[in-house]
Amino acid sequence: MIDPQSMLFGDGDNAIPVVELPTDQALIDRLLLTQVPGIGPLILTKLIEAFDTPSEVLAASENSLRAVPGVGPKLVTAIRHAADHVDVLGILQWCKRNRVTILPNDSASYPQALLEIPDAPPILFVRGEILPQDEMAVAIVGTRHASVYGRQQAERISYGLAKAGITVISGMARGIDTAAHQGALDAGGRTLAVFGCGLGHIYPPENEGLAKAIAADGALISEYAPNASPRGGMFPQRNRIISGMSHATLVIEAPERSGSLITARTAGEQGREIMALPGNVNSRNSQGTNLLIRDGAKLIRNVEDILECLGPLARGVPTADGREIRRPAEVLLNERELQVLDCIQTVPTSIDQIVTESKLAVQNVLATISSLELRKLIRRLSSQYVSRV
Repeated sequence: MIDPQSMLFGDGDNAIPVVELPTDQALIDRLLLTQVPGIGPLILTKLIEAFDTPSEVLAASENSLRAVPGVGPKLVTAIRHAADHVDVLGILQWCKRNRVTILPNDSASYPQALLEIPDAPPILFVRGEILPQDEMAVAIVGTRHASVYGRQQAERISYGLAKAGITVISGMARGIDTAAHQGALDAGGRTLAVFGCGLGHIYPPENEGLAKAIAADGALISEYAPNASPRGGMFPQRNRIISGMSHATLVIEAPERSGSLITARTAGEQGREIMALPGNVNSRNSQGTNLLIRDGAKLIRNVEDILECLGPLARGVPTADGREIRRPAEVLLNERELQVLDCIQTVPTSIDQIVTESKLAVQNVLATISSLELRKLIRRLSSQYVSRV
């Protein structure tokens, strides 16, 4: 049972929204049903289709419950006695004390992309906030035993995605996941962590500080009740949420047998884009990613490649500093290049005008124009005029 007095997270962080105990009986009954052993997303969907509401499922007779496909005698007994064995009040009180929102899949705040998968979680426990802008998301996953190179690449790409206004989703595991979350936070962007256990367990424990930072600038998410301890089978199950909330899944370093490849396979089944960072053919950690590329995954070298793959989806997304990217190469620009680019229009723009508006020295403007031209973001019309591509 959950100890209602337990506090996993401190309550002094004002960045985390305060939540109230739900009073909606339908939500409480839905929560109760999700905690019955043997009821997963698909069985719950069948029960709701048969009885309309969770309350009516709990009130249904044994014979009517048995008529539902996939519901056997043991599950019927468990449903009929659910209230005797599930500490719903304890769950609700823990969530209130730890500022965890209970989000049913019929809520307007529930991630819309997740509703597209056939086994969407009926309930999500969320600490922090899932925002509408998180619909534009990319998952980054990989081995827990990452090399220095792998961690560096995960941080670099995650940082660039966050700067481009794209939310980074991962599983907060050791290695690549941790680096991906940290890169997004360092960029001042959004990141979401999907737990393979209840939010009452920070796993791995050394990521407690990271979890608090993510909750303040993103969200911690789980389909499991807060007291659910991490078990092996729960992590592959949560992978469908990571890929389901994302437009694309990028795998960075994964052996041939890796949970990250399960995430990639799930992403493909969900109709999402699969991407992989190539690696040394002699490295065990690169065997999985290289196989993905051989089998059709998009080869990714940098953030620009990801944005090119996302195509129109990524254009017009506000960046972390409020700008809108028109072309993927803009993500890689430094402050001076951005300053000059902002002064150049799609119509002929004089270099004198750029110098005046940017307030930069002529030689700096000319050097920057050459750099932007090499990146194919502008075209030189004459010795005195340029325009944006």
